[in-house]
Parts: sequence; structure tokens; C-alpha cells
Amino acid sequence: MNIINNLRPFHLAIPVDNLADARAFYGGLLGCTEGRSSELWVDFNFFGHQLVVHLDTRDDRNTTALENPVDGHGVPVPHFGLVMDMDDWAALRDRLQAAAIHFVIEPTIRFKGQAGEQATLFFRDPAGNNIEIKAFASPDQLFAK
Repeated sequence: MNIINNLRPFHLAIPVDNLADARAFYGGLLGCTEGRSSELWVDFNFFGHQLVVHLDTRDDRNTTALENPVDGHGVPVPHFGLVMDMDDWAALRDRLQAAAIHFVIEPTIRFKGQAGEQATLFFRDPAGNNIEIKAFASPDQLFAK
């Protein structure tokens, strides 16, 4: 079974502190179309996956991430993201750079010359959720050891 060709869309619900900011970021900057919504949440088509942002205005909401070292970088945990093809990754990188988005980890090639070599970048949404976007020159390297 080729797991990559048989993937189903994931559903992920994340907290945000402002729905208007989330709409501007996910809908405007990232180009995700909006689905259902209420006064407390919004569905987005996150590159074929269902991302739901839920309003969370608690003062004690924890947005501090743990960082684990991966190939010389402090990777924020938790984070979510997706794997794109290399051309789409480069186009999104360019769009983020043009919008002057602060990168938690600048666009880079991780594991260069090794199994699993990948382009990656990390950034945060306005609510502080960490997002990783990656791409592989060879998609069969996704689970390479």
C-alpha cells in the first residue's frame, strides 16, 4: 500500500485569540478557503485538510513551545504543518518572505545529502501556533531512515 497516495485529509482544531486575525492569516495570507463558521470557530481548507480555529481568549492560554534540537535547529513543539511539492513550497516561502513573516526557523534544507533530505521552514500564526511547511525533492524520502 502506498501510504502517500492513499492519505485522507486530516482534521486539526487549534486555539486562536482573535478570529479576524485568523481569517486574515489563514484566508488572506495563506489562501485557505473558509468553510463553516460560528462566532467561536472557523473551518479552513488548509491545502486539502480541515483546519478549525477555535476562539480561546483565556489569559492563561499557553503558547510557549518546547524546543527540541533537530539538525542544528531548535524545533518548536508542538507544531503542525504539511508536506508540499518543492515548487509549491518555494512559492509559499516567497509569499511569506514578501509578507515579512518572521520565521521561527528560516527556510533551509535539512539533512542535506542524507536520507530524508527536505526543505523546511517554521513560522507562527498570529495566535502563536507553530507551523512547519516542508518539501522533499524525492517524495519517497518522507519516511526514509
